Amino acid sequence: QWAFAIHDRKRQEVFLSRDRMGIRPLVYTQTQGRLSFASEVKALFALPDVKREVDLKSLNELFTFWSPLPPRTFFAGVNELPPAHSMIVKNGQVKIWQYWHLDYQPNEESRSLDDWADELRELLINATQLRLRADVSVGAYLSGGLDSSVTAAIIRNYTNAPLNTFSVNFNDKDYDESSYQQEMIRELGTDHQTVCCSYEDIGRIFPTVIQHTEKPVLRTAPAPMYLLSKLVRDSQFKVVMTGEGADEVLGGYDLFKETKIRRFWSRQPDSAIRPLLLKRLYPYMKNLQAQSPAYLKAFFKIRQDELDSPFFSHLPRWDLTSKLKSFFSNDVKQQLVNQDPLADFESQLPQQFSEWPSFCQAQYLESINLMPGYILSSQGDRMAMGNSIEGRFPFLDYRVVEFASRVPVRFKMNGLNEKYLLKYAMRDLIPESIRKRPKQPYRAPDAHSFIDTETQSARFEYVNHLLSAEKLQDNGLFQPEAVQRLVKKMEQGRAIGTRDNMALVGILSTQLLVEQMIHGQTVSTNPTRHSSAISLT
Repeated sequence: QWAFAIHDRKRQEVFLSRDRMGIRPLVYTQTQGRLSFASEVKALFALPDVKREVDLKSLNELFTFWSPLPPRTFFAGVNELPPAHSMIVKNGQVKIWQYWHLDYQPNEESRSLDDWADELRELLINATQLRLRADVSVGAYLSGGLDSSVTAAIIRNYTNAPLNTFSVNFNDKDYDESSYQQEMIRELGTDHQTVCCSYEDIGRIFPTVIQHTEKPVLRTAPAPMYLLSKLVRDSQFKVVMTGEGADEVLGGYDLFKETKIRRFWSRQPDSAIRPLLLKRLYPYMKNLQAQSPAYLKAFFKIRQDELDSPFFSHLPRWDLTSKLKSFFSNDVKQQLVNQDPLADFESQLPQQFSEWPSFCQAQYLESINLMPGYILSSQGDRMAMGNSIEGRFPFLDYRVVEFASRVPVRFKMNGLNEKYLLKYAMRDLIPESIRKRPKQPYRAPDAHSFIDTETQSARFEYVNHLLSAEKLQDNGLFQPEAVQRLVKKMEQGRAIGTRDNMALVGILSTQLLVEQMIHGQTVSTNPTRHSSAISLT
C-alpha cells in the first residue's frame, strides 16, 4: 500500500504512483504550468493560486455512487490519481497509465474445496505475517465479525506477536456488537480496549471527521472509526491490522445475495414464492424487515428487467441514493441536466467486463468504486491517519486478491451463504457462533447523532447554523425549504428511513465541507442551549 512521488533530477521528471486497491490517497492539481501533489487537498489549498470550488459533477456522482468517479474529487480542478495507476510528469507533459488490472477468470476445473481452502489459508497467514513487520507495536481491530476475527486469530495462532485488540461499541444497541467481540476476546485471550460511542460523541466529532474525509459522506460510520483510531494512538500504538476488503474480495456483501435472488426471481417474475427470499436480506435493517412482502417486491423489483445492464447488481442501491438529488437546488439541477453518471461510469469499465460472471461483475463494481472511494478512504485511511495510525489490510494483499479472482463463484457464495470459502478455510480457528452469525456490516447511528427527538432540536450549534435557510441559500447547493421539512420531520420524531438518514448526513457533510474548506471557517461543536440545559439535569 503506497502513494509516493520520486523526482529524477537526471531525467528531469517526476514519477508518481498509487497502490493497487486505493488504500493511500494521492491528489494533484495543475496551475500556471506547475503540477502540485499531496496526500490531502488541504495541502494544495495552502497554495495561493489553487481555487476553492465545488465540482458539481463530483457532487452528482457522490449522490449516486457514494463516491466521485476517479479522477474527480469534490473540488474543481483537483484530481486524484486512481488506484493502480502511475504518472510521469516531464517537460510539462503528463502521462497516466494503469499498471495493474482486476480480472475475474474463475477456474472451474475439478479442484476440490479443500485445495482452494488450503491455498487461501496459506496466503492469508503469509499476508498477515508480512504486515506485522514494524519497528513499533502493532494492534488489531476486532469488530466481532468474521473478517477481523480471522485476522486476529491468525496473529494469535501463527505468530509470536502480542495480540492487542481494539473495538467500537455503541450505546444504541441496534448498532452494538459487543457480545460477539467478547466471545472472540475470550477465545483468543487478547488484551482488549474499547471506545463506546453515544449519539453526542458522533455528532461532536463529525466536523473534524469531514475535515479529514475531504468529501461528503452519506453515513456517520467514519466518526466512530476516527474515535477508535484515537484510542489506538492514545494506547501508544502506531499500526493496526484490519479485516477490510474481505467482503469485496471473497463475496461477503448482502448486495451479492440480493443480485443472486433478483436474477433468480427474474426467470419467473410472476412467482409469489421467489421474492420471499428477499426477507433473508439485510436482517440488521429493522425498517426494511418490518415492511410487507408487497413493499419488498416493489423495492427490489426496481429496474428488474434490465438484466443486460452492466450495473444490474447496483441499480436498486444507486436508484435509492439518486433520490437524494431531489434536495439539490434548482440551479444545481440545471447545471447537471446533461450529465449522466451511469454513462460516465460505464465508459470506465474494462472490455472484458461483459465476459465475467454476474457475481464477479458485482464484486468488481464494489472493488473499484465503494471500496476505494468510501470504505478505504472516508471510513478507513483518512480516519486512521487523522490520528497518525497506519492501517494494514491482509485481505487486500494483491496475491489474495488475484487468487480470489480465480475462485469459482459457488465457493464464494454457496447458496446464500456468503464468504463460504473463508468460513470453511478458517473453521478450526473461528467459533461456529461467529462463522454462522447473521451478516451485520459495521454501521453507526445517523440522524439521532444530530437531532434530539426528546427536545425536538438539533444537538449542536453547527447543525442549526449549517442547516438554516440562510446558510443553505448562501451556499446554493440545496433547497432550503426541502431541507427544513426534513429537519422538522426528524425533530418531531416521525418515522424516518434509509433515504432520510442519508439525506441529512449527506447535506450536513456537504455544508461542513463548504464552510470549512471552501470558506475556511471553523464551526462550533458546542451543544445547543436547550441540549445543554437538559444534560445538566
